Amino acid sequence: MDIAALGIDLGKNVCSVVGLDGAGTVVLRRRMKRETLFGFVAKLKSCIVAMEACCGAHHLGRLCSAHGHDVRLMSPEYVRPYIKAQKNDERDAEGIAEAATRPTMRFVGLKAQEQLDIQTLHRSRDRLVGERTALINQLRAILLERGIVVPQGKQRLEQYLIGLMAEPDAAGLGARMRILIADGQAQWRELDRRIAVFDAEFVAFAKENEDARRLVTIPGVGVTIASALIAAVGKAETFEHGRDLPAWLGLVPRQWTTGGKPKLMGISKRGNKYLRTLLIHGARSALPHIAERDTALGRWAKSLLARVHPNVAVVALANKLARISWAVLRRGESFSPRGLPQAA
Repeated sequence: MDIAALGIDLGKNVCSVVGLDGAGTVVLRRRMKRETLFGFVAKLKSCIVAMEACCGAHHLGRLCSAHGHDVRLMSPEYVRPYIKAQKNDERDAEGIAEAATRPTMRFVGLKAQEQLDIQTLHRSRDRLVGERTALINQLRAILLERGIVVPQGKQRLEQYLIGLMAEPDAAGLGARMRILIADGQAQWRELDRRIAVFDAEFVAFAKENEDARRLVTIPGVGVTIASALIAAVGKAETFEHGRDLPAWLGLVPRQWTTGGKPKLMGISKRGNKYLRTLLIHGARSALPHIAERDTALGRWAKSLLARVHPNVAVVALANKLARISWAVLRRGESFSPRGLPQAA
C-alpha cells in the first residue's frame, strides 16, 4: 500500500485514519486505538501525516516525526471546508488528509515538550488571574449593595478593605458580611501568592532561554510576554515574512478598498487571543515612557499620540511590538532603541 498522505482524526481512545495515494485517491480507511496507531505509523514509509492542531496532536506529531514522517498540523477552521457531506470521524480524517496536500494551506508548527510546558503554565496563571478578577468584582458588588463605592484599582480596593476590617462597626456591615469579606481577602492573598509563583518561573525561564533574553530587551515586552511568545511560536524562521506573526496574533487591521484607496478598519478578533491581550497590555504600559524618549520608536509613538486616540495608539504599538519581536527572533539580535543591531 503506497500512502502519500495520512489523515488522522484524533479521539481520546480511538482514532479514525484515512490514507491517500499520490493521486489523492483514498486507499485506506480504518479506526484504530491509539496504541495500535503508534505501531501502524512506525511501519509506514515516510509520508505526510496530517492532524488538526488539538489536544494530543503535538505528542503524536513528535512520535511520527521521529520515524521520518512529514507532520503537518492545521487549524480546524482551515480543515472544515474540505469535509464532505455530513460530519463524522471518517470524513473528518479524509478532509484532514486532503487539506494537508493543498499548496496554500497554513500549518501550525510542531511544539517541543518545553514549549507545551511553558504554555500550560501560562494557561494555569491566566485561570488564576480570572478567578482573582471574579473575586474582586464580587467584593466590589458586596460593598456597592451597601452604598460603599471604592475607586477603581486593585490596590485601592485592597487598602480600603484593610481599613474597613480594622474598624469594628465600619459602614454598618453585619458580622456575617464581615466574615465573608475577610474570607474573600484571604482567598485574594492566596491567589496573589500562587500567581507570583508562576511569575517567578517565567523569570527563571527568561534568564535561561537565549531567545527570551533577546525579547525582554524590547520596551513593553517583559518576561511574561517573552515566555508566552516562545511557547506559542517557537523560532521565528517558521514564518516566511514579518507580516505573518502580527496576522497570526490578530493584530493586523482589517482592510477595505474603496475607490481604489485602502481603508484600515479595527483589528480582527482572529488569532491568539491570549498573546494579543498580553501585547496590548504591555503596549499600554510602555507607551507613555516610549513616547518620552528621543529614539526612532519614541518619535513614532509621540507623533501617533498627537493624531489618534490613545487606545488606537496602544493597538498600533502592540502591532509594532509583534513585528519587532519577530525581527529579534529572526535575526538573533537584541533590540536596539537607536535602530542599530547589537551583538547577540
